[in-house]
Amino acid sequence: MSMGTAIFRNNLSAALLLMLSMIPIWGSAQQAKLKLFPHEDVQLLDSPFRDAMLVDLEYILKLDPDRLLAPFLKEAGLETKVESYPNWENTGLDGHIGGHYLTALSLMYAATGNQEVLERLNYMLDELQKVQQANVGYIGGVPDSKELWQQISEGNINAGSFSLNDRWVPLYNIHKTYAGLRDAYQIAGIERAKTMLIDLSDWMLEVTSDLSEEQIQELLISEYGGLNETFADVYEITGEKKYLDLAYAFSQKELLKPLEDDQDVLTGMHANTQIPKVIGFQTIAALNDNREYRDAASFFWDNVVNERSVAIGGNSVREHFHPKDDFSTMMSSVQGPETCNTYNMLKLSEKLFLTEANEKYVDYYEQALYNHILSSQHPEKGGFVYFTPMRPGHYRVYSQPETSFWCCVGSGLENHGKYNEFIYAHTENELYVNLFIPSILNWEEKGLKLTQKTEFPNEETSKISINLKEVEEFTLMLRYPTWAKGFNILVNQEKVELNNEPGSYVSIKREWTDGDEIELQIPMNISSVGLPDGSNNFALKYGPLVLGAKTGNEYMEGLFADASRGGHIAAGKKIPLSETPIFLADTKNADLVNYISKEEGELKFKTKDILYPEKFTSLTFEPFYQIHDSRYVIYLPLETPESLKQLQQERQKNELEEQKIAALTIDQVAPGEQQPESDHFIKTENSNSGINGEKHWRDASGWFSYVLKDENNEAGKVRITYYGNDKDRNFNILIDDILIGEEKLKGEKGDTYFTRDYILPKKLIEKKNNEFTIKFQAKENSRTAGIYEVRLMKIK
Repeated sequence: MSMGTAIFRNNLSAALLLMLSMIPIWGSAQQAKLKLFPHEDVQLLDSPFRDAMLVDLEYILKLDPDRLLAPFLKEAGLETKVESYPNWENTGLDGHIGGHYLTALSLMYAATGNQEVLERLNYMLDELQKVQQANVGYIGGVPDSKELWQQISEGNINAGSFSLNDRWVPLYNIHKTYAGLRDAYQIAGIERAKTMLIDLSDWMLEVTSDLSEEQIQELLISEYGGLNETFADVYEITGEKKYLDLAYAFSQKELLKPLEDDQDVLTGMHANTQIPKVIGFQTIAALNDNREYRDAASFFWDNVVNERSVAIGGNSVREHFHPKDDFSTMMSSVQGPETCNTYNMLKLSEKLFLTEANEKYVDYYEQALYNHILSSQHPEKGGFVYFTPMRPGHYRVYSQPETSFWCCVGSGLENHGKYNEFIYAHTENELYVNLFIPSILNWEEKGLKLTQKTEFPNEETSKISINLKEVEEFTLMLRYPTWAKGFNILVNQEKVELNNEPGSYVSIKREWTDGDEIELQIPMNISSVGLPDGSNNFALKYGPLVLGAKTGNEYMEGLFADASRGGHIAAGKKIPLSETPIFLADTKNADLVNYISKEEGELKFKTKDILYPEKFTSLTFEPFYQIHDSRYVIYLPLETPESLKQLQQERQKNELEEQKIAALTIDQVAPGEQQPESDHFIKTENSNSGINGEKHWRDASGWFSYVLKDENNEAGKVRITYYGNDKDRNFNILIDDILIGEEKLKGEKGDTYFTRDYILPKKLIEKKNNEFTIKFQAKENSRTAGIYEVRLMKIK
């Protein structure tokens, strides 16, 4: 549906015809052909993005390909040259970084032409080709792969959200290999990667050939990454329908159906399990015009971006979608938005934009790119960030090349090598300028070299020069950002009359000649933005940039991560919220913009008569992506003198209790949450997990267990959290096979949560073996209670 068109004539010359229009909301046949340019056709010029790309390149080259390949060779029965890397790479998710590495190398080679990168990529493919030949089509580092895939092919399926037949998300794991092979072919142009990808897809067809639709859907209970996306990509590459059929088969109906019906079922779900599935829905939709799949992807995007995301573009707490009407956990947790989530939301935004050229997708992309992705890499050492806490006064942890192999390391390797990916897009005769990033575009089919020079965001202009071999008619689509108030365009120094609103594209169709110049004037303004839940927490922005302020660098334990399973979490001291800054004004309707001023010539911002307590009045705000090696604040509550007293009393009361429990806690598990359970080496038999309100739980008609760490031999008891309405639950609690508790819950406590402590027997404490295995085992014809939290604690 067109939003209207207008044709204007300006005073450049009688021959100059400028047509300015808003982009239609829904894709036309022409928009359906919208494409991104090959990565090698867009070169970054000096900017924070190019700097980040080069730092990423150094990190990539520090990694040892043989260590990344070791899990694959081992599973193929081939000799390994070195030991595999530690951390997630040798505790169940073996090989997942190898797949990401293929993509990262492909992106970096396309962006830089670096020959060492190409040599590494070819070496990885050489070794993986040997693996594929030895494995009759299969490539993967999943432990005990042959047994696993044999079980699956025979219909022996035991799937949980975090596991499949007792392996840690193996489908998610091998998706990284599929994606890496695809990118080695499509991005780096290596032909044999295409053959390897097709052979690996044929292997999956064979594994699932005897499974029913219901059995494949059962497989998809376990996190499977974006396998539906990659199978759809193989269909696009080959034109063979069997791969599209496989893509449909690997699309989880339990998520797809409610999204098609505009039903929000996301609260409590593991966020980054869902986003790649939806990328797959949109990939399929774009291939065969499936409107239902497209509607599902569009509804999901709107829900996550507009109702579940914070100002930096990230979402989720402790990796899960929190209620959209309550962001309180976002403001208190040290496990805020996960970088992988945003990495995938950018992919989804790209795909939706290519179908529906709406500026809102680019607006979000820019927001997330500057404020989350660019901020998620250490600017000198190159470490990657997993969680970016929104909790005031906390900090982030960075990976190290020899110790850290989380999912956000894999996506991090990719993130900073593809900043050139979405700056421009095109149809046959339209060129879209999406982002204001210094760069050179070579559009070979048009004989066009376009150079964009800008110091944005340090300046409010971007200048575009056109170099052509001969006169060429095409339409230049210039983004008018949502945040820009007072946008102007000059063509060859003559101002263009505009009839557009922010959040649109201005189209200029004309015969372009060599030497034409376009200047975009993009004014940036200070603004404040609240949380989607309507609470009184606010962040400051300058144009698209989220501003933060450094608050100190004390107690930043584990700033650069070790190889432990929880090393990605900033587990150092929490600064009490009662000791962090707030906005203090006479009214909660105060316009914060009136209290903020920009320093002359710098991206530095000062406040006046608005920050409390007094020690924070001199805080300097700056773009968040520039803040590293420091504690920080982004969101601050806005209070009045009257509300402040009550807030501080509530905070201090809660903090005293939290500090008391934290001081006694040695280790803890959040049952039903994927990463905490994986980090504690969960094992299960006939077990289920779910969500009650905001809280996750796990129970079983069989049993489940976790490994709890006690490094300093301090443990004296275990504290378990239950739900009061659970009844007819008869079960035993064992530690290292010694009975420590026998429960018969009758549901008499009602709609509330309660805890019980279980003292460890003396013989357990005397073992001093630094870890305990706690097991919840149902009695005959019963179930365990829903277990909501497990804490290993000291005795007072």
